[in-house]
Amino acid sequence: MPSTNLDNIISFLTRIPFFSEVSKTSLAHLCQDLKKETFRNKEVIFEKGDVGDAMYVILNGRVKVHENQHIFDYLSKGDCFGEYALIDNQTRSASITAMEESTILKIERDRFIGLMTRDNGFAQGVLAVMIKRHRELDTIQKHLAASKNKLEIAGTKMNGLINGAMDAIIMFDKDFRIVLTNPSANLLLENEDAKGRDVLFFFDETSAELIKSLVVSGIEGDEKAINSYLPKIIKVVGSNETETLNEGTISKYGNDQEVFYTLILRNIEERLIAEDKINLLTTQTQYLEEEIKELTSSYGILAKDESMITVLNLVEQVAKTDATVLINGETGTGKELVARAIHKASHRNDKPLVRINCGAIPANLIESELFGHERGAFTGATVSRKGRFLLADKGTIFLDEIGELPLDLQPKLLRIIQEGEFDPVGSSETIKVDVRIIAATHRDLFKHANEGKFREDLYYRLNVFPVDVPALRDRGNDTCLIAEQMIQQFSAKLNKPAIALSDADRLLLSSYHWPGNVRELQNLVERAVIVSQNGKINWSTIIPVSSHDANTDIKVEEERILTSQELIKLEKENILRALRQTKWKISGKNGAAQLLKLPATTLASKIKALGIERPV
Repeated sequence: MPSTNLDNIISFLTRIPFFSEVSKTSLAHLCQDLKKETFRNKEVIFEKGDVGDAMYVILNGRVKVHENQHIFDYLSKGDCFGEYALIDNQTRSASITAMEESTILKIERDRFIGLMTRDNGFAQGVLAVMIKRHRELDTIQKHLAASKNKLEIAGTKMNGLINGAMDAIIMFDKDFRIVLTNPSANLLLENEDAKGRDVLFFFDETSAELIKSLVVSGIEGDEKAINSYLPKIIKVVGSNETETLNEGTISKYGNDQEVFYTLILRNIEERLIAEDKINLLTTQTQYLEEEIKELTSSYGILAKDESMITVLNLVEQVAKTDATVLINGETGTGKELVARAIHKASHRNDKPLVRINCGAIPANLIESELFGHERGAFTGATVSRKGRFLLADKGTIFLDEIGELPLDLQPKLLRIIQEGEFDPVGSSETIKVDVRIIAATHRDLFKHANEGKFREDLYYRLNVFPVDVPALRDRGNDTCLIAEQMIQQFSAKLNKPAIALSDADRLLLSSYHWPGNVRELQNLVERAVIVSQNGKINWSTIIPVSSHDANTDIKVEEERILTSQELIKLEKENILRALRQTKWKISGKNGAAQLLKLPATTLASKIKALGIERPV
């Protein structure tokens, strides 16, 4: 080997850690035994399993340490490999392949051992490196031992945290096989040895699909899907088939080679039950508040007429029983007041009176309102709901406008009346209730039943104790009695002077047909108090004019003669009422002229003459 090239190699070897303590003289002796070999790209230097017989030092180039396709490391200029072959003839533990054209110095074991024997300086230098490495290894081992101790302590703490957690912690791999569970998870799964089992086995179909889709989303790179709160409640089915509802989180750990997923689940059954109780109590409270509001703002049942006295006597008779009551009467006659009076006089008066208007709720919602529903029973049913019958348990339910109840729901109502039980929508659970039923209608249910619009058997079950509420026009002087009390209450509420009723006023009130009954009377009295001046009001401008009132107008005229100015004012008010009622439409069908039975041209002339202008 030329001296210049030899010097370069000796200088190169001094920078190799394995020979860092060897003198240049001894390295010169080593160079006499070195072999220089060149390997092309992808050429194998040796393979795993070959018997080792030499050590190698990379002079130039780059190689890879591997086993088949798995790569352990890459080595380049100045790196050594195969050192153990200098002291034994064991087989190689990995393969070495050139990654590019590489020049490598080969030190054969036999020549290395011979040099160690001949050259004490070489032997001492190599031993010095070995001792140094051994000391470094001791230090590393001490650090490893300390790290191991710290890891054991951290592991103990982590195990304590996991095993002591009240939430269920379940870890599973990419194949959904369980690899870890804590005691809370074992209780939830009802299985002490769930490791190795498919985690999806412990969920219902919907929840299993959700977990599976989240894992797939995580595999596809959606980190938000896999490291977050579970978007829906999870139903866990234990080994003993106990079902529980849980909320929780899902997260992903690991690397490209190995991935694990962690579910943390919290049983929310007790919370949902508590929320249901709170919702039930809240709803009952709302009903009670509305009931109190109605009681404090209503006018009670004022009656002196024999027809209404008869109704009150019937209320007293039936209130002490649990008999089903059917209240008949026109709209606005006070059927709800009668129902409230029955409830108040009954032994159930300390429980809620729950009201529902069967005609005011859409047909597709009435069943849920009456009987409740389970979560997921239909589109939009995100939570369970208690029906009105369950809210009225131990109390009374008032079914107003019962004639509007859809035919397909009537058998369910009949079942409650006969057996005191029902099934909520979407549930197979039968619920028993103790409810007193009071129904009301303005229709002829008997006729409805004969026409096939109402179940005949339900009609007879409801009609156990019928109560017929008379129309206001049939109650004689009760109209004025009720009006006077309304006047007092509205006057106090609106801070207006009370209005006294004259004989003419009483005649007007008693003679009007009152198609809207007490409800219409209430509205007109409130209007009268609002427009009153100094405790006076012209009732003829308040009470609507109809053909039925013709006789009343004659009787009033016999008592008092109107002046021309009063007649003009009366006519103006009458025209204004007609215009307001027709939304200021003068001619044509449903116009004010048709309502007043006047030619449209005549009405237009009167409007102009009386100075009537449409408000902006």
